[in-house]
Amino acid sequence: MKFTASSTDPLKIKADCAILLTNADFNTGLHALDATLKDELTTLVALTQFDGKKGSTKTIYTPSMPFGQLILVGIEGATERQQQIAAIASAAKQAIRAGVAKIVWIDTLPISDTQWRAAMVAQQTIQASYKYSKNNKTTASKLEQITYWSENQADVEPTNIGLASGQSIGKGVNLARLLGDLPANICTPTYLAEQANAMATQFESLTTTILEEADMQALGMGSFLSVAAGTVEPAKLIVMEYRGTTHTTSPVALIGKAVTFDSGGISLKPGAGMDEMKFDMCGGGAVMGVMQALAASQLAINVIGLVPAVENMPSGTATRPGDVVTSMSGQTIEVLNTDAEGRLILCDTITYAERFNPCAVIDIATLTGACVMALGKHASGLLANDDRLAEKLLESGNRSGDRAWRLPLWEDYDEQLKSNFADMGNIGGRQAGTITAACFLARFAKTMSWAHIDIAGTAWLSGGQKGATGRPVPLLMEYLKQQCDSRA
Repeated sequence: MKFTASSTDPLKIKADCAILLTNADFNTGLHALDATLKDELTTLVALTQFDGKKGSTKTIYTPSMPFGQLILVGIEGATERQQQIAAIASAAKQAIRAGVAKIVWIDTLPISDTQWRAAMVAQQTIQASYKYSKNNKTTASKLEQITYWSENQADVEPTNIGLASGQSIGKGVNLARLLGDLPANICTPTYLAEQANAMATQFESLTTTILEEADMQALGMGSFLSVAAGTVEPAKLIVMEYRGTTHTTSPVALIGKAVTFDSGGISLKPGAGMDEMKFDMCGGGAVMGVMQALAASQLAINVIGLVPAVENMPSGTATRPGDVVTSMSGQTIEVLNTDAEGRLILCDTITYAERFNPCAVIDIATLTGACVMALGKHASGLLANDDRLAEKLLESGNRSGDRAWRLPLWEDYDEQLKSNFADMGNIGGRQAGTITAACFLARFAKTMSWAHIDIAGTAWLSGGQKGATGRPVPLLMEYLKQQCDSRA
Protein backbone atom coordinates (compact mmCIF):
# COMPACT_ATOMS: atom_id res chain seq x y z
CA MET A 1 0.00 0.00 0.00
CA LYS A 2 1.58 3.26 -1.17
CA PHE A 3 0.79 6.72 0.25
CA THR A 4 1.67 9.97 -1.54
CA ALA A 5 0.74 13.62 -1.05
CA SER A 6 -0.38 15.91 -3.87
CA SER A 7 -1.75 19.39 -4.46
CA THR A 8 -2.57 18.62 -8.12
CA ASP A 9 -6.13 19.21 -9.35
CA PRO A 10 -8.08 16.21 -7.95
CA LEU A 11 -9.76 15.77 -11.34
CA LYS A 12 -6.35 14.91 -12.78
CA ILE A 13 -5.50 12.29 -10.14
CA LYS A 14 -6.19 8.76 -11.35
CA ALA A 15 -8.32 7.03 -8.74
CA ASP A 16 -11.17 4.57 -8.46
CA CYS A 17 -12.68 6.32 -5.47
CA ALA A 18 -12.53 9.65 -3.65
CA ILE A 19 -13.05 10.18 0.08
CA LEU A 20 -14.34 13.44 1.46
CA LEU A 21 -14.85 14.23 5.14
CA THR A 22 -17.29 17.09 5.44
CA ASN A 23 -19.98 18.72 7.59
CA ALA A 24 -23.58 19.77 6.98
CA ASP A 25 -22.44 22.98 5.27
CA PHE A 26 -21.01 21.01 2.38
CA ASN A 27 -19.82 24.03 0.40
CA THR A 28 -17.64 25.17 3.29
CA GLY A 29 -15.58 22.01 3.02
CA LEU A 30 -15.04 22.50 -0.72
CA HIS A 31 -13.82 26.09 -0.81
CA ALA A 32 -10.35 25.08 -2.07
CA LEU A 33 -11.47 22.78 -4.87
CA ASP A 34 -11.65 23.44 -8.58
CA ALA A 35 -14.93 25.20 -9.43
CA THR A 36 -16.05 22.44 -11.81
CA LEU A 37 -15.40 19.70 -9.29
CA LYS A 38 -17.00 21.72 -6.52
CA ASP A 39 -20.18 22.29 -8.55
CA GLU A 40 -20.50 18.63 -9.54
CA LEU A 41 -19.95 17.38 -5.99
CA THR A 42 -22.38 19.91 -4.55
CA THR A 43 -25.08 18.78 -6.96
CA LEU A 44 -24.50 15.10 -6.22
CA VAL A 45 -24.50 15.59 -2.45
CA ALA A 46 -27.70 17.66 -2.62
CA LEU A 47 -29.42 14.80 -4.43
CA THR A 48 -28.40 12.30 -1.73
CA GLN A 49 -29.54 14.60 1.12
CA PHE A 50 -26.35 13.82 3.05
CA ASP A 51 -26.55 15.59 6.41
CA GLY A 52 -22.85 15.49 7.33
CA LYS A 53 -23.55 14.49 10.91
CA LYS A 54 -20.74 12.87 12.89
CA GLY A 55 -20.40 9.21 12.01
CA SER A 56 -22.73 9.22 9.01
CA THR A 57 -21.47 7.80 5.71
CA LYS A 58 -22.71 7.80 2.16
CA THR A 59 -21.32 6.24 -1.02
CA ILE A 60 -22.17 7.94 -4.30
CA TYR A 61 -21.39 6.44 -7.71
CA THR A 62 -19.93 9.11 -10.00
CA PRO A 63 -19.61 7.87 -13.61
CA SER A 64 -19.13 11.42 -14.91
CA MET A 65 -15.97 11.95 -12.83
CA PRO A 66 -12.48 10.43 -13.02
CA PHE A 67 -13.22 8.46 -9.85
CA GLY A 68 -16.13 6.03 -9.99
CA GLN A 69 -17.18 6.38 -6.35
CA LEU A 70 -17.33 9.15 -3.79
CA ILE A 71 -17.40 8.24 -0.10
CA LEU A 72 -18.76 10.97 2.14
CA VAL A 73 -18.06 10.81 5.88
CA GLY A 74 -19.74 13.23 8.26
CA ILE A 75 -17.71 15.31 10.73
CA GLU A 76 -20.46 17.67 11.92
CA GLY A 77 -19.74 18.24 15.63
CA ALA A 78 -16.38 16.43 15.51
CA THR A 79 -14.50 19.17 17.30
CA GLU A 80 -12.17 16.99 19.38
CA ARG A 81 -9.22 14.93 18.17
CA GLN A 82 -10.83 11.69 19.32
CA GLN A 83 -13.94 12.44 17.27
CA GLN A 84 -11.90 13.31 14.20
CA ILE A 85 -9.85 10.14 14.56
CA ALA A 86 -13.12 8.19 14.71
CA ALA A 87 -14.28 9.93 11.50
CA ILE A 88 -11.00 9.11 9.74
CA ALA A 89 -11.24 5.49 10.92
CA SER A 90 -14.79 5.27 9.61
CA ALA A 91 -13.69 6.62 6.23
CA ALA A 92 -10.77 4.20 6.10
CA LYS A 93 -13.05 1.23 6.76
CA GLN A 94 -15.38 2.38 4.01
CA ALA A 95 -12.42 2.66 1.66
CA ILE A 96 -11.35 -0.91 2.36
CA ARG A 97 -14.93 -2.19 1.95
CA ALA A 98 -15.15 -0.45 -1.44
CA GLY A 99 -12.67 -3.01 -2.77
CA VAL A 100 -10.89 -0.51 -5.03
CA ALA A 101 -7.19 -0.21 -5.89
CA LYS A 102 -6.64 3.56 -5.95
CA ILE A 103 -8.12 6.27 -3.74
CA VAL A 104 -7.78 10.04 -3.56
CA TRP A 105 -8.35 11.46 -0.09
CA ILE A 106 -9.62 15.06 -0.26
CA ASP A 107 -8.51 16.97 2.82
CA THR A 108 -11.19 19.22 4.38
CA LEU A 109 -10.79 18.46 8.10
CA PRO A 110 -11.01 21.53 10.37
CA ILE A 111 -7.74 20.95 12.22
CA SER A 112 -4.58 22.88 11.43
CA ASP A 113 -1.99 20.15 12.07
CA THR A 114 -1.52 18.79 8.54
CA GLN A 115 1.19 16.30 9.52
CA TRP A 116 -0.91 14.82 12.33
CA ARG A 117 -3.92 14.57 10.07
CA ALA A 118 -2.01 12.80 7.32
CA ALA A 119 -0.45 10.41 9.83
CA MET A 120 -3.90 9.48 11.11
CA VAL A 121 -5.18 8.84 7.58
CA ALA A 122 -2.29 6.47 6.83
CA GLN A 123 -2.43 4.76 10.22
CA GLN A 124 -6.17 4.19 10.18
CA THR A 125 -6.13 2.96 6.57
CA ILE A 126 -3.40 0.41 7.37
CA GLN A 127 -5.30 -0.70 10.47
CA ALA A 128 -8.57 -0.98 8.54
CA SER A 129 -6.85 -3.30 6.07
CA TYR A 130 -6.02 -5.85 8.79
CA LYS A 131 -7.86 -9.14 8.57
CA TYR A 132 -6.79 -12.34 10.29
CA SER A 133 -7.15 -15.48 8.21
CA LYS A 134 -7.31 -19.12 9.23
CA ASN A 135 -3.82 -19.82 7.91
CA ASN A 136 -2.37 -17.75 10.77
CA LYS A 137 -1.49 -14.60 8.85
CA THR A 138 -3.10 -11.39 7.69
CA THR A 139 -4.80 -11.21 4.31
CA ALA A 140 -3.83 -8.59 1.75
CA SER A 141 -6.14 -5.67 0.96
CA LYS A 142 -7.02 -4.77 -2.66
CA LEU A 143 -6.14 -1.15 -1.90
CA GLU A 144 -2.77 -0.31 -3.49
CA GLN A 145 -2.46 3.47 -3.63
CA ILE A 146 -3.77 6.41 -1.58
CA THR A 147 -3.17 9.94 -2.84
CA TYR A 148 -3.69 12.50 -0.10
CA TRP A 149 -4.78 15.80 -1.65
CA SER A 150 -4.39 19.15 0.08
CA GLU A 151 -4.87 22.67 -1.14
CA ASN A 152 -1.36 24.08 -0.64
CA GLN A 153 1.85 22.92 -2.28
CA ALA A 154 3.63 23.91 0.96
CA ASP A 155 1.70 21.18 2.78
CA VAL A 156 3.00 18.37 0.55
CA GLU A 157 6.29 17.82 2.38
CA PRO A 158 4.86 17.71 5.95
CA THR A 159 2.01 15.60 4.62
CA ASN A 160 4.42 13.04 3.20
CA ILE A 161 6.26 12.96 6.54
CA GLY A 162 2.98 12.35 8.32
CA LEU A 163 1.93 9.66 5.86
CA ALA A 164 5.21 7.78 6.35
CA SER A 165 4.94 8.01 10.14
CA GLY A 166 1.33 6.86 10.19
CA GLN A 167 2.08 3.97 7.88
CA SER A 168 4.85 2.75 10.21
CA ILE A 169 2.60 3.00 13.26
CA GLY A 170 -0.27 1.25 11.48
CA LYS A 171 2.01 -1.65 10.56
CA GLY A 172 3.29 -1.81 14.13
CA VAL A 173 -0.30 -1.95 15.41
CA ASN A 174 -1.13 -4.73 12.94
CA LEU A 175 1.92 -6.76 14.00
CA ALA A 176 0.80 -6.50 17.63
CA ARG A 177 -2.70 -7.56 16.59
CA LEU A 178 -1.45 -10.53 14.61
CA LEU A 179 0.73 -11.78 17.46
CA GLY A 180 -2.22 -11.42 19.83
CA ASP A 181 -4.64 -13.19 17.50
CA LEU A 182 -2.41 -16.19 16.89
CA PRO A 183 -3.45 -19.29 18.87
CA ALA A 184 -1.35 -20.15 21.90
CA ASN A 185 -0.18 -23.44 20.40
CA ILE A 186 1.58 -21.39 17.69
CA CYS A 187 2.47 -18.16 19.48
CA THR A 188 4.67 -19.64 22.22
CA PRO A 189 7.59 -17.91 23.96
CA THR A 190 9.89 -19.61 21.46
CA TYR A 191 7.81 -18.30 18.54
CA LEU A 192 8.00 -14.73 19.88
CA ALA A 193 11.77 -15.08 20.22
CA GLU A 194 11.99 -16.27 16.61
CA GLN A 195 9.95 -13.27 15.42
CA ALA A 196 12.19 -10.89 17.34
CA ASN A 197 15.28 -12.46 15.75
CA ALA A 198 13.68 -12.14 12.31
CA MET A 199 13.01 -8.43 12.92
CA ALA A 200 16.67 -7.89 13.82
CA THR A 201 17.64 -9.51 10.52
CA GLN A 202 15.27 -7.21 8.64
CA PHE A 203 16.41 -3.93 10.24
CA GLU A 204 20.04 -2.87 10.74
CA SER A 205 19.06 -0.57 13.60
CA LEU A 206 17.71 -3.51 15.64
CA THR A 207 19.61 -6.16 17.55
CA THR A 208 18.03 -9.03 19.46
CA THR A 209 19.35 -11.14 22.31
CA ILE A 210 17.41 -14.03 23.83
CA LEU A 211 17.97 -15.00 27.46
CA GLU A 212 17.22 -18.66 28.11
CA GLU A 213 16.09 -20.17 31.42
CA ALA A 214 19.68 -21.03 32.34
CA ASP A 215 20.64 -17.38 31.85
CA MET A 216 17.75 -16.27 34.04
CA GLN A 217 18.72 -18.82 36.69
CA ALA A 218 22.26 -17.41 36.72
CA LEU A 219 20.85 -13.89 37.14
CA GLY A 220 18.71 -14.95 40.09
CA MET A 221 15.35 -14.39 38.40
CA GLY A 222 13.49 -16.68 40.79
CA SER A 223 10.26 -14.73 40.50
CA PHE A 224 10.19 -14.95 36.68
CA LEU A 225 11.08 -18.64 36.62
CA SER A 226 8.43 -19.52 39.19
CA VAL A 227 5.76 -18.78 36.57
CA ALA A 228 7.34 -21.21 34.09
CA ALA A 229 7.63 -24.02 36.65
CA GLY A 230 4.44 -25.78 35.54
CA THR A 231 4.87 -25.78 31.77
CA VAL A 232 6.97 -27.68 29.25
CA GLU A 233 7.34 -24.50 27.15
CA PRO A 234 10.70 -22.84 27.96
CA ALA A 235 10.52 -19.23 29.12
CA LYS A 236 12.38 -16.54 27.17
CA LEU A 237 13.48 -13.02 27.99
CA ILE A 238 13.59 -11.22 24.65
CA VAL A 239 15.91 -8.20 24.58
CA MET A 240 15.55 -5.92 21.56
CA GLU A 241 17.80 -2.87 21.19
CA TYR A 242 16.90 -0.10 18.76
CA ARG A 243 19.62 2.45 18.13
CA GLY A 244 18.19 5.40 16.26
CA THR A 245 20.90 7.90 17.13
CA THR A 246 24.68 7.83 17.54
CA HIS A 247 24.38 10.14 20.53
CA THR A 248 25.12 8.46 23.83
CA THR A 249 21.73 9.34 25.25
CA SER A 250 20.11 7.04 27.79
CA PRO A 251 17.48 4.80 26.21
CA VAL A 252 13.81 4.50 27.00
CA ALA A 253 13.07 0.97 28.22
CA LEU A 254 9.76 -0.63 27.23
CA ILE A 255 8.74 -3.85 29.00
CA GLY A 256 5.84 -5.90 27.63
CA LYS A 257 4.25 -8.77 29.52
CA ALA A 258 3.98 -11.81 27.24
CA VAL A 259 2.19 -14.67 28.97
CA THR A 260 1.39 -16.58 25.79
CA PHE A 261 -1.33 -18.53 27.59
CA ASP A 262 -2.55 -17.93 31.13
CA SER A 263 -4.48 -20.80 32.65
CA GLY A 264 -4.03 -19.22 36.07
CA GLY A 265 -1.70 -22.03 37.12
CA ILE A 266 -2.72 -23.85 40.30
CA SER A 267 -5.13 -20.94 40.95
CA LEU A 268 -6.99 -22.12 37.86
CA LYS A 269 -9.21 -19.68 35.99
CA PRO A 270 -12.89 -20.49 35.24
CA GLY A 271 -13.30 -22.38 31.97
CA ALA A 272 -15.69 -19.87 30.38
CA GLY A 273 -13.72 -17.42 28.28
CA MET A 274 -10.37 -19.02 29.07
CA ASP A 275 -9.62 -19.15 25.33
CA GLU A 276 -9.13 -15.38 25.48
CA MET A 277 -6.12 -15.89 27.72
CA LYS A 278 -4.04 -16.21 24.56
CA PHE A 279 -4.30 -12.41 24.60
CA ASP A 280 -2.31 -12.24 27.85
CA MET A 281 0.80 -11.62 25.75
CA CYS A 282 -0.54 -8.41 24.20
CA GLY A 283 1.83 -6.22 26.22
CA GLY A 284 4.78 -8.05 24.68
CA GLY A 285 3.14 -7.91 21.26
CA ALA A 286 2.76 -4.15 21.63
CA VAL A 287 6.45 -3.72 22.46
CA MET A 288 7.40 -5.75 19.39
CA GLY A 289 5.01 -3.63 17.31
CA VAL A 290 6.68 -0.48 18.62
CA MET A 291 10.17 -1.80 17.87
CA GLN A 292 9.13 -2.56 14.27
CA ALA A 293 7.55 0.89 13.89
CA LEU A 294 10.68 2.55 15.30
CA ALA A 295 12.96 0.73 12.89
CA ALA A 296 10.69 1.48 9.92
CA SER A 297 10.30 5.18 10.77
CA GLN A 298 13.94 5.61 11.90
CA LEU A 299 13.10 7.81 14.87
CA ALA A 300 16.19 9.46 16.35
CA ILE A 301 15.99 7.84 19.77
CA ASN A 302 17.45 4.83 21.56
CA VAL A 303 14.97 2.28 22.90
CA ILE A 304 15.30 -1.04 24.69
CA GLY A 305 12.38 -3.45 24.22
CA LEU A 306 12.16 -6.18 26.84
CA VAL A 307 9.62 -8.98 26.41
CA PRO A 308 9.41 -11.51 29.25
CA ALA A 309 7.67 -14.46 27.58
CA VAL A 310 6.27 -17.44 29.45
CA GLU A 311 3.33 -19.82 29.61
CA ASN A 312 1.43 -20.21 32.92
CA MET A 313 0.15 -23.77 33.33
CA PRO A 314 -0.80 -26.14 36.20
CA SER A 315 1.12 -29.38 36.74
CA GLY A 316 2.90 -31.35 39.43
CA THR A 317 5.88 -29.01 39.16
CA ALA A 318 3.90 -25.76 39.16
CA THR A 319 4.37 -23.07 41.79
CA ARG A 320 1.81 -23.44 44.59
CA PRO A 321 -0.11 -20.75 46.49
CA GLY A 322 1.92 -20.06 49.62
CA ASP A 323 5.31 -20.71 47.99
CA VAL A 324 7.98 -18.06 48.58
CA VAL A 325 10.28 -17.04 45.72
CA THR A 326 13.28 -14.73 45.56
CA SER A 327 13.36 -12.04 42.89
CA MET A 328 16.43 -10.80 41.02
CA SER A 329 16.44 -7.76 43.30
CA GLY A 330 16.77 -10.02 46.34
CA GLN A 331 13.29 -9.19 47.64
CA THR A 332 11.19 -12.22 48.56
CA ILE A 333 7.61 -12.75 47.43
CA GLU A 334 4.87 -14.94 48.88
CA VAL A 335 2.88 -16.24 45.92
CA LEU A 336 -0.63 -16.02 47.32
CA ASN A 337 -2.27 -16.47 43.93
CA THR A 338 -0.56 -18.06 40.92
CA ASP A 339 -2.97 -16.21 38.62
CA ALA A 340 -1.24 -12.96 39.60
CA GLU A 341 1.71 -14.10 37.53
CA GLY A 342 2.28 -11.11 35.25
CA ARG A 343 3.79 -9.02 38.02
CA LEU A 344 6.15 -11.92 38.87
CA ILE A 345 7.78 -11.80 35.43
CA LEU A 346 7.64 -8.02 35.17
CA CYS A 347 9.39 -7.34 38.48
CA ASP A 348 12.51 -9.28 37.50
CA THR A 349 12.49 -7.66 34.06
CA ILE A 350 12.31 -4.20 35.64
CA THR A 351 15.36 -5.07 37.72
CA TYR A 352 17.12 -6.37 34.59
CA ALA A 353 16.36 -3.07 32.80
CA GLU A 354 18.55 -1.17 35.27
CA ARG A 355 21.69 -2.34 33.47
CA PHE A 356 20.78 -0.16 30.46
CA ASN A 357 20.69 3.03 32.59
CA PRO A 358 17.33 4.03 31.06
CA CYS A 359 15.99 7.58 31.23
CA ALA A 360 12.49 6.11 31.63
CA VAL A 361 11.00 2.65 32.09
CA ILE A 362 7.46 1.91 30.90
CA ASP A 363 5.88 -1.48 31.38
CA ILE A 364 2.79 -2.55 29.46
CA ALA A 365 0.67 -5.44 30.66
CA THR A 366 -2.74 -7.07 30.57
CA LEU A 367 -2.39 -7.15 34.33
CA THR A 368 -5.68 -6.90 36.22
CA GLY A 369 -9.35 -7.62 35.68
CA ALA A 370 -9.94 -4.78 38.13
CA CYS A 371 -8.77 -2.33 35.44
CA VAL A 372 -11.47 -3.63 33.10
CA MET A 373 -14.07 -2.99 35.80
CA ALA A 374 -12.73 0.51 36.47
CA LEU A 375 -12.14 1.84 32.95
CA GLY A 376 -13.82 -0.62 30.58
CA LYS A 377 -12.51 -0.95 27.02
CA HIS A 378 -11.95 2.74 26.38
CA ALA A 379 -8.95 3.85 28.44
CA SER A 380 -5.85 2.04 29.63
CA GLY A 381 -4.88 2.45 33.27
CA LEU A 382 -1.76 4.51 34.00
CA LEU A 383 0.23 4.61 37.24
CA ALA A 384 3.67 6.16 37.71
CA ASN A 385 6.24 7.26 40.28
CA ASP A 386 7.13 10.29 38.12
CA ASP A 387 4.49 12.98 37.53
CA ARG A 388 6.26 14.42 34.51
CA LEU A 389 6.48 11.04 32.79
CA ALA A 390 2.81 10.39 33.56
CA GLU A 391 1.78 13.75 32.08
CA LYS A 392 3.74 13.07 28.87
CA LEU A 393 2.11 9.67 28.47
CA LEU A 394 -1.38 11.05 29.09
CA GLU A 395 -0.77 13.81 26.54
CA SER A 396 0.53 11.27 24.02
CA GLY A 397 -2.59 9.17 24.57
CA ASN A 398 -4.85 12.15 23.88
CA ARG A 399 -2.93 13.18 20.76
CA SER A 400 -2.83 9.66 19.33
CA GLY A 401 -6.41 8.78 20.27
CA ASP A 402 -5.05 5.85 22.31
CA ARG A 403 -6.06 7.29 25.66
CA ALA A 404 -5.10 6.41 29.23
CA TRP A 405 -6.35 7.49 32.64
CA ARG A 406 -4.13 7.95 35.69
CA LEU A 407 -4.81 6.17 38.97
CA PRO A 408 -3.13 6.96 42.32
CA LEU A 409 -0.03 5.19 43.58
CA TRP A 410 -0.26 5.97 47.29
CA GLU A 411 1.51 4.33 50.22
CA ASP A 412 -1.92 3.58 51.72
CA TYR A 413 -2.47 0.98 48.99
CA ASP A 414 1.04 -0.42 49.31
CA GLU A 415 0.19 -1.52 52.86
CA GLN A 416 -2.11 -4.17 51.40
CA LEU A 417 0.91 -6.14 50.13
CA LYS A 418 2.20 -7.06 53.61
CA SER A 419 3.13 -10.69 54.17
CA ASN A 420 3.99 -12.63 57.33
CA PHE A 421 6.39 -14.90 55.43
CA ALA A 422 8.13 -12.72 52.82
CA ASP A 423 8.94 -9.13 51.99
CA MET A 424 5.59 -8.89 50.20
CA GLY A 425 2.66 -10.87 48.88
CA ASN A 426 1.96 -10.91 45.17
CA ILE A 427 -1.64 -9.72 45.70
CA GLY A 428 -3.19 -7.13 47.98
CA GLY A 429 -6.73 -8.42 48.39
CA ARG A 430 -9.94 -7.67 46.50
CA GLN A 431 -9.91 -3.91 46.85
CA ALA A 432 -8.09 -1.65 44.36
CA GLY A 433 -6.50 -4.57 42.52
CA THR A 434 -5.08 -2.45 39.68
CA ILE A 435 -3.42 -0.07 42.13
CA THR A 436 -1.96 -2.73 44.42
CA ALA A 437 -0.54 -4.56 41.38
CA ALA A 438 1.23 -1.35 40.39
CA CYS A 439 2.37 -0.83 43.99
CA PHE A 440 3.98 -4.27 43.79
CA LEU A 441 5.90 -3.30 40.63
CA ALA A 442 6.84 0.09 42.09
CA ARG A 443 8.85 -1.69 44.79
CA PHE A 444 11.25 -2.80 42.05
CA ALA A 445 11.44 0.58 40.28
CA LYS A 446 12.40 2.90 43.12
CA THR A 447 15.61 4.09 41.42
CA MET A 448 13.91 4.73 38.06
CA SER A 449 11.52 7.10 36.34
CA TRP A 450 8.83 4.47 35.86
CA ALA A 451 5.29 4.13 34.56
CA HIS A 452 2.94 1.18 34.30
CA ILE A 453 0.20 0.90 31.66
CA ASP A 454 -2.52 -1.68 32.41
CA ILE A 455 -4.11 -2.71 29.11
CA ALA A 456 -6.31 -5.52 30.44
CA GLY A 457 -9.38 -3.67 29.15
CA THR A 458 -7.96 -2.24 25.93
CA ALA A 459 -5.71 -4.98 24.50
CA TRP A 460 -8.50 -6.98 22.87
CA LEU A 461 -12.20 -7.03 22.11
CA SER A 462 -14.63 -9.89 22.79
CA GLY A 463 -17.81 -11.10 21.10
CA GLY A 464 -18.41 -10.53 17.40
CA GLN A 465 -15.39 -8.20 17.19
CA LYS A 466 -13.12 -10.62 19.03
CA GLY A 467 -9.49 -9.88 18.38
CA ALA A 468 -6.44 -7.96 19.54
CA THR A 469 -6.46 -4.16 19.17
CA GLY A 470 -2.73 -3.42 19.02
CA ARG A 471 -3.00 -0.86 21.79
CA PRO A 472 -1.03 0.95 23.15
CA VAL A 473 1.34 1.06 20.15
CA PRO A 474 -0.01 4.48 19.00
CA LEU A 475 0.35 6.00 22.48
CA LEU A 476 3.92 4.73 22.89
CA MET A 477 4.99 5.83 19.41
CA GLU A 478 3.58 9.31 20.00
CA TYR A 479 5.46 9.48 23.31
CA LEU A 480 8.72 8.41 21.69
CA LYS A 481 8.24 10.87 18.84
CA GLN A 482 7.69 13.70 21.30
CA GLN A 483 10.87 12.66 23.13
CA CYS A 484 12.75 12.99 19.83
CA ASP A 485 11.25 16.43 19.24
CA SER A 486 12.14 17.63 22.75
CA ARG A 487 15.77 16.53 22.35
CA ALA A 488 16.20 18.02 18.88
